Amino acid sequence: MATSEVQTVHSGADKAKLGAAVVLLLGSFVAFYLLSAQGALVQWAALLVGLLAAVVAFVSSESGRQLVAFGRDSWREVKKVVWPARKEAIQMTAYVFAFVFVMGLFLWLTDKTLEWVFYDLILGWRK
Repeated sequence: MATSEVQTVHSGADKAKLGAAVVLLLGSFVAFYLLSAQGALVQWAALLVGLLAAVVAFVSSESGRQLVAFGRDSWREVKKVVWPARKEAIQMTAYVFAFVFVMGLFLWLTDKTLEWVFYDLILGWRK
């Protein structure tokens, strides 16, 4: 049986950093709406500065560092993937479309055949 690990924030400093990130995130949205009288440039500047500060606060926490490490590992794994050539990708896509069309046709014919058998032959109902 697989066990799942639940990671929690233990240190007070990490909790404070995550709390600051949440407060900065919410504050940036509030500032955006409260500064509507100042003009769009001021609004967007306040939003972007607040979001940047929230990201910096989050990335400086242990959870943020783990997320960045996970992203780096994921990107490293994506670079290892052998992607198909364009011709092969087009052929496989065509096979999938053909299979879906044939399967749809089969299901439609099966449905119409069963409809004909039940309604016309067995029950005698005419449409």
